[in-house]
Amino acid sequence: MSYMATLRIALDALLRNRARSLLTMLGVIIGVAAVIVTVSIGTGARVSVQKQIESLGSNLIVVIPGSVTQGGARSGSGGASTLTPEDGMAIAKLPGVAAVSPAVTVRSQAVAGANNWQTTVTGVAPTYTFVRSWTMAAGAFFTQNDVLSAAKVAVLGQTVVQNLFPDGSSPIGQTIIVKGVPFTVVGTLTAMGQSRTGQDQDDTILVPYTSALQRLTGQATVGTIMVSAADAASVQPAQTAITALLEQRHHIVPPQQDDFTVRNLQDIAAAASSTGAILEFLLAGVAAVSLIVGGIGIMNIMLVSVTERTREIGLRMSVGARGSVILRQFLTESIVLSTVGGIIGVLIGMVGTMLVALLAKWPMVVPLSGVIFSVLFSAAVGVFFGYYPARKAAQLRPIEALRFE
Repeated sequence: MSYMATLRIALDALLRNRARSLLTMLGVIIGVAAVIVTVSIGTGARVSVQKQIESLGSNLIVVIPGSVTQGGARSGSGGASTLTPEDGMAIAKLPGVAAVSPAVTVRSQAVAGANNWQTTVTGVAPTYTFVRSWTMAAGAFFTQNDVLSAAKVAVLGQTVVQNLFPDGSSPIGQTIIVKGVPFTVVGTLTAMGQSRTGQDQDDTILVPYTSALQRLTGQATVGTIMVSAADAASVQPAQTAITALLEQRHHIVPPQQDDFTVRNLQDIAAAASSTGAILEFLLAGVAAVSLIVGGIGIMNIMLVSVTERTREIGLRMSVGARGSVILRQFLTESIVLSTVGGIIGVLIGMVGTMLVALLAKWPMVVPLSGVIFSVLFSAAVGVFFGYYPARKAAQLRPIEALRFE
């Protein structure tokens, strides 16, 4: 008997008992759908975290003040006020560094006409938009000449625009007051939304760092130096070079402790990716249990089918059908049940993934490898759990099968 004839007989047998066949496939359908959804959730979450990390900057390296010890008491991170704009200029000359922006931050009330809003005012360099991969919505960013002259110009985030200019008027060219200092708005930033820590990134005002130092804080040091490496491969070498340069500039020699800390986001990204991968395997493993339970259901139903069709098997054997043909027929039925169930499960899983992505606002990611694995695994479940009933049918003796009641 050809394979096509075997497949046709198997389909006829399954279609005669549609309800039972559907219920038998239900375990496989649920298992495959669960695998698709859980793997997609893990992958989508990992991609979402990766995008949020990337949105913080282009190959970003952050230099922050370290701790100091005074009178035996050690301050926490950021206690040392030793980073200067000159440190940033020196870092900009290192190989593998694409751009540098010092940053000095102050929290203050901003006033525009009859409206006011408390926000974060950050003094930065013109390279800040490149370092942070941030684009302009309107107007233009301030220039290096504005930095050199400590110009009273500002660029607003969208949250500040909405609260200081609620009537929808353009803020470009308008004047805002920060700590009694008038700043002319020269541009607005595109909306960035919340950071991965829940902070509103659009609730900010950017001014030249020299203006922030001279007019708002009165200090000579900055709180952060943000560095953009030329590419991903340059991040680690640049971080090492920055550490060595700052130790030299700050006259730090072993065993003295560095008064600064250099960090990059690749370690965070790698940790997030690793955690996501572990969760994917964990969730997929839990979902795979459903597939195994579905396989056991297939085996049970196939055993019932063998019992119900014992006389049919005996009749076919008595007219010349060999045991291998009987085995192949029942094994084909089992594989068809599991494979069709797997395909239906994939479709349901993709719909479930779309709903999860819509509710969680994650990117919809359905890995092709997960789809292929699910279908192949469901087919393997059919082979594994269908072999015993098929073998039992093939080993029936024709005479005893014909006498079976």
